[in-house]
Amino acid sequence: MPERESASPQHDPDARLGDLFENLPDPSPQIPVVDDAPPAPGSRRAAREAAAAASGAAAPTAHASASSERPASAEQPASVEQNPPAEPTIAAEPSPPAEAAVTSSAPLPASDAMPVQATAQTEQEAATPIDAAAPAPTSTPTPAAPALGGGLDDLFHDDHDEHPRTPKKKRRTGCLVALIIVLAVLGGLAAGGAWVWNTYGDKISDAMGWGDPKDWEPGLATGEAMVTISEGDTGQPVSAALYEAGVTRTEDVFYDYLLEEDPNATFYPGVYRLQKKMTAAAALEALQNPDNKLENTVSVAEGGTIASILPSIADTMGFPIEELQAAVADPGVYGVAAQSLEGWLFPAVYTFDPGVTSTQVIQRMVDRTRESLAAAGVPDADAERILTIASIIQREGRTDDFAKVSRVIQNRLDIDMKLQMDSTAQYGYGSLHEGVVSSSKEALEDPNPWNTYVNTGLPVTPIASASDAAIDAAMHPTDGPWLYFVTVNLETGETVFSTTYEEHQAAIKQWDAWCKANPDGGCS
Repeated sequence: MPERESASPQHDPDARLGDLFENLPDPSPQIPVVDDAPPAPGSRRAAREAAAAASGAAAPTAHASASSERPASAEQPASVEQNPPAEPTIAAEPSPPAEAAVTSSAPLPASDAMPVQATAQTEQEAATPIDAAAPAPTSTPTPAAPALGGGLDDLFHDDHDEHPRTPKKKRRTGCLVALIIVLAVLGGLAAGGAWVWNTYGDKISDAMGWGDPKDWEPGLATGEAMVTISEGDTGQPVSAALYEAGVTRTEDVFYDYLLEEDPNATFYPGVYRLQKKMTAAAALEALQNPDNKLENTVSVAEGGTIASILPSIADTMGFPIEELQAAVADPGVYGVAAQSLEGWLFPAVYTFDPGVTSTQVIQRMVDRTRESLAAAGVPDADAERILTIASIIQREGRTDDFAKVSRVIQNRLDIDMKLQMDSTAQYGYGSLHEGVVSSSKEALEDPNPWNTYVNTGLPVTPIASASDAAIDAAMHPTDGPWLYFVTVNLETGETVFSTTYEEHQAAIKQWDAWCKANPDGGCS
């Protein structure tokens, strides 16, 4: 009988994959097979068979007997699996009953031969199935524990892991936590940056040179601008006046320049001719140059009186005060049918030619008042009355409240109710410095013809010079039922208008509370 080796596939020892395919398990069904091929050195199968031989087990003998009695023919086709599975099935060792069935009686026919590995030349042939008519073993082999030495794992790994690996979820969770932390940090930085910018954005822009500059560039000055400096003005009001006249680019740039360069600068009252779009440095230089001061320019303030206006004109124009007093003594010289020119010297800035007389100066102011009366639609015959109402409005209310104050005055006049305006009592008593809210007992009780606490109706003359807005409000009072008003906050000028006396008393309590909370607020 031919040797077992004659039926075994002969591989080229130089082939790189030869050893690999020799160690692959048979892909056939789990039927006991006889395989005398020596186990791979160092494999678990070799170790197991060595241990069995040492203990006198009969399994190797049975394998040898089966190997010698099985017929083999060179013409018998070999069963070959064209595409070995990725995880080949490991053949189980036959149990003793299966060995007995294999070694019994006659040799198996060729169709019953177990599949063997094909040679390299027959790797691409189709596998030959086992004949279904072949006699089955007398007993079903009891499958043993799967051998650990014939699979792909044995080729690449010496041992199997005792504990299977689990997915690394902790790493994924850690990445998520890290991402959340990064986003929180970025969000905090963004919120902090927004707060810093909202709080210190202007200073940061100034320090870094971002944004529009506060000052004009040198060489841009053009045109002409008139700037009025009043008695006692310091750096901040002068800075505001320059900005309002269009001289400087921002309201504070001149003041900031003073603090850095010349905090002790002195400003003299008067009207100065400057240019628009001047730098802060150039504006300061121009204000300190006496050639830019207009000696023949006069400024009349809103709410001013003849007693306060004439000295200012005398100082600016160089007229003796007595000359100016004589110029205003006769209103008829200027076509005014009134006992006084009070209220007829319109508040504005005037520039006169050299050589102008005091009478010409007063005439110019009276003419400007007529222009305002005409603009408001006041008839000539009603001019004195409207100027008187306008003068009270100018002294008593804010510009926003002018039309409502005018309505209160008109409503009281319509019902012959005393006006009871503090400004009229103060004017008649000569104490306009007391303020517009409260007056001394002496001023309120003095029986002069201007005191509306004593007399019914309007004062005998206007009590101050009124602006365009006050004249227009006197001519066009707004609609409303109010009979009372009181300023409850001298700092903001907030005024409460009331219809009934009870409402007015509640407003007076509100004013009294503010005066107590602000003892230096000017209530008395």
